[in-house]
Amino acid sequence: MPKPSASKATGKTRRFISGVVEGFYGRPWTMEQRTELFQREKKWGLNTYLYAPKDDYKHRMYWRDLYSPEEAEKLVALITAAKKNGVDFIYAISPGLDITFSNPKEVATLKRKLDQVSGFGCSSFSLLFDDIETEMCPADKQAFSSFAHAQVAVTNEVFTHLGQPDTFLFCPTDYCAAFCTPNVSQSAYLHTVGENLLPGIDVLWTGPKVVSHHITVESIVEVSSVLKRAPVIWDNIHANDYDPQRIFMGPYKDRPTDLIPKLRGVLTNPNCEYHPNFVAIHTLATWCRSEGGRVGGQRDVEMSGDDDEAGSDPCYSPKRALTLALTDWLQEFLSTDQPGGPRPLNPTHLKKESSDEEPMQTDVGDPVYVPSSGDNPLFTAEPLTLDDLQLLSELFYLPYEHGSTARTMLTELDWLKAHREAVGDAETEMVRSVCVGTEMTAEWRSRAKCFDVMCVAVFTMFNRLSNAPNRSILYDLYNYICDIKSGVTLARAYVKQLGGQSRPSAQVMTDDPEPWGFRGGLSGEFQRMLPCHGNRDLFRHPPMTSVYSIRPFCPEDKTEIQKIHMEMQRGEAKAPAAAGPVLISDGLAGGQLSPSPNCGLVLEDERGVCGYALGLTDATAAALNNQRTLPGDFPSLVTMQLHPRVTDPAPARRMIGSLLSLMKTSGSRGVFCELRQGDRRMFDFYSKLGSFTTLKMAGWPQDVVAMGTSL
Repeated sequence: MPKPSASKATGKTRRFISGVVEGFYGRPWTMEQRTELFQREKKWGLNTYLYAPKDDYKHRMYWRDLYSPEEAEKLVALITAAKKNGVDFIYAISPGLDITFSNPKEVATLKRKLDQVSGFGCSSFSLLFDDIETEMCPADKQAFSSFAHAQVAVTNEVFTHLGQPDTFLFCPTDYCAAFCTPNVSQSAYLHTVGENLLPGIDVLWTGPKVVSHHITVESIVEVSSVLKRAPVIWDNIHANDYDPQRIFMGPYKDRPTDLIPKLRGVLTNPNCEYHPNFVAIHTLATWCRSEGGRVGGQRDVEMSGDDDEAGSDPCYSPKRALTLALTDWLQEFLSTDQPGGPRPLNPTHLKKESSDEEPMQTDVGDPVYVPSSGDNPLFTAEPLTLDDLQLLSELFYLPYEHGSTARTMLTELDWLKAHREAVGDAETEMVRSVCVGTEMTAEWRSRAKCFDVMCVAVFTMFNRLSNAPNRSILYDLYNYICDIKSGVTLARAYVKQLGGQSRPSAQVMTDDPEPWGFRGGLSGEFQRMLPCHGNRDLFRHPPMTSVYSIRPFCPEDKTEIQKIHMEMQRGEAKAPAAAGPVLISDGLAGGQLSPSPNCGLVLEDERGVCGYALGLTDATAAALNNQRTLPGDFPSLVTMQLHPRVTDPAPARRMIGSLLSLMKTSGSRGVFCELRQGDRRMFDFYSKLGSFTTLKMAGWPQDVVAMGTSL
């Protein structure tokens, strides 16, 4: 383990803090789970548990209230269990929601609450001021020059009142670099904390972000300089309280072991569900051991990262740490946690049960059912394997990356979809008409077969997990594995349909699916309606823009719009633009005509303008100039175009929808658009909107198609 460090304040040797913080939002863990956690920490060499469940109402919302005798009894038992296993129990309290820092009665109440917990046998404490409003009340504004000064004053007073305990943690309101204004090195808040907080108090820090992808040595050196002490990392890399559809079972990673000498400690704040945290806590323990336990120049755990990607940590391999954790976890999966729970079937179960059979078992001595030749065979629960758990971890890996199998499945599905013309596709006649060689067809079918094998592996893993003897672990995982099984089932059915191996499923591939056939929820619908929600999938088409934005057209956009217009014309005609038919809308896109007021929109990505949608509420004059008559019910003209780098149709649908709404507001009762006959891309786009229909236009050039919609 990491070497102990000497306190600058007291000269005492203090061990490196390592362990678990129960600091998530949601249902707190049970007393039994916490006791089991202490046993695991002892076994794996971790030494700390920080009690900070956000939904323990006497920890946060009703922090002033003392614990009842029944609650006190449970906390005493918990603190005693922690001590028995050599785990430092840190009691945290969060008074920041409504404390008046300048009121002596409030500070006295806080001291009284911590004195009560001290009487339970607790000797380590923490004050948390995270996730609160930063505006001080009028009384505090008169007493303190800043929010940081108020927090530090109360923290120092409480720390001194408790006798300056060896372990006392302070969580700042600006607990990550992203919250610091303007940055870490210039943060007035952090400088106040660093300069005024008593040196025996340690500071919690989550890294560059609330959920940090990487934590570098350089970033820790910077914040340590400002805080004037090494921080304790409150690591949210495995936290999932912000999204009920995600859970993380990948290894502790992207934190070099060179960090350890620069830190006061590391605490992981993992998933809300207790049992799936086996991997998160186990691999953290391996990470801690990989640097510190050197005897005669040797590490106590051989964790070379040579088998991982280039530039990996020479002291710690996430891949090997994960294998160690999953190997141990498998044994827990295979142990029965409930009387009468399912057990793997094997020939010994066909023998008469021994006298230690569980109570309520009524089949002792009953004849064993043996199916005849024409009957269904007995169901046999296949035992869970290490490969199954490896797959489980890779499907539910980490917030910023999928595991290797998940990445492969997404890559293969994307390729099979993009090259579906190799085997024929019933979606569009245009795609079916493409001539593709037999070599591509063979490759498509080979990759489809490999994808199917991976899908079957997911189903097998699901079935084995569902029949694992330890039901407590299963129940924590069940919603997640059901969800991934459903998604993989849909993907598999789609690929089989593309390959002509099955008819489209009326339930899986329909436009009106059952609720289980799609990911729903009001929150997701709200997010998808926002213009800057963007693509936050971990699997992205390179190059992929993370965010598209739609804004009003301005005259300065004309040059960029003309570039897109000309580029798309050349792409359609495979010849100079003049060779194609002239459209009324060419004047809009070319800059000769200006869109009607409030009837122009521009699509932007990180590289600049990448699309436009322009409209004329009255296109009569423009049509006469081109010697054409307007369709009677569609007096308004719209034109839209996207740069080829825009592969996601969603922003385009939002843009044209917004333009039509603007034109309706401006008084239009119907709009039409013109397309060159070879522009299948835009023809398909307007057709799939569902509202545009093809118009019959007398006197118009034969190679121009008009489509219209009523407003």
